[in-house]
Amino acid sequence: MKITFIGPAHPFRGGIAAYNERLARGLQNHGHEVKIYTFTVQYPNILFPGKTQYSSEPPPTDLDIHRLINSTLPFNWFKAGQQIKNERPDLVVMRYWLPFMGPCLGTIARIIKKNGHTKIITLLDNVIPHESRPGDKVFTQYFVKPVDAFIAMSKTVLKDITQFDTLKPKVLTPHPLYDNFGEKVSKQQALNKLKLSPDFQYILFFGFIRKYKGLDLLLEAMADPRLKNSNIKLLIAGEYYDHKDIYQDQIKRLAIEDQVIGFDEFIPDSDVKYFFNASDLVVQTYRSATQSGVTQIAYHFDKPMIVTDVGGLAEICPHEKVGYVVPVDVEAIADAIHRFFNDADQEKMIENVKKEKKKYSWDILIDKMMGLYHKIQS
Repeated sequence: MKITFIGPAHPFRGGIAAYNERLARGLQNHGHEVKIYTFTVQYPNILFPGKTQYSSEPPPTDLDIHRLINSTLPFNWFKAGQQIKNERPDLVVMRYWLPFMGPCLGTIARIIKKNGHTKIITLLDNVIPHESRPGDKVFTQYFVKPVDAFIAMSKTVLKDITQFDTLKPKVLTPHPLYDNFGEKVSKQQALNKLKLSPDFQYILFFGFIRKYKGLDLLLEAMADPRLKNSNIKLLIAGEYYDHKDIYQDQIKRLAIEDQVIGFDEFIPDSDVKYFFNASDLVVQTYRSATQSGVTQIAYHFDKPMIVTDVGGLAEICPHEKVGYVVPVDVEAIADAIHRFFNDADQEKMIENVKKEKKKYSWDILIDKMMGLYHKIQS
């Protein structure tokens, strides 16, 4: 088949770009011809809270990526839609992760559909955003209308899309493993790379930092006397999309400066393996969630995890098997961390992680996508 992706890809950075590139490779391995159209402008700078939208990694040499779409210029949407319409791909795969993209992607989708041939399937990251803004529902409704079918990666998102469409085909398939961050390295090698002492045990909070991700809850948990008087340290690896001073002040107020090691920057793909392999436990104390790529990186590197019982996180972290699912509560988070390092059979959990992650292959996602395509073709 001739398949076109529309969404983030190199030179843009982040989990969605990494996902799109990995899925494109999987489709190519299945014999499909794949082209990716990404953005010339993804967000206006005023809407982007980070330092840069761009990757420092070299461009992939095995993918056909073109910068075409300016999310802020309606004139460009018509031009891009017309170009893709004329190319007549069999399938267009669109990512939808933010209502801001609704007008742009919805317009492009409407134009593409005019060729009477191309089908459009959307991979849904979020339908109801973590941080709401005016226009969210209107923009999402506009986007949804021309789409032929939907793929959700959590039950939460599958339920959310029914607020906008109840008739079109929808499937649920979990977020596949992020296996594109390199192979495992030894813990000692990872500690050396990050200049960390082998005398401590480490938990990892990974990814960009926003209020809904609940880093403040984890910091409060680290002040629990059972953790404060232990040899456990917290690694915070990611760029602040929130006010960093709030967290720095909290660390000082709690007197946990010696327990927290910060890497205040976006972590390049080539360095991700060092943070996960240096850590004993990955912790996601989110206040809200749909699904999480961090969980799937943890699976790839065979790391047990603690997640809060929000969104789809509990769906892919079987409680007391690969880690712990806890309520959004500081004491419960502290209890789980203490339990992991003092009472859990860590080796057994790691073996369970290795078994559980077999469920999350890219081939499963591709098979479901092809099944949807044939359904909307008939």
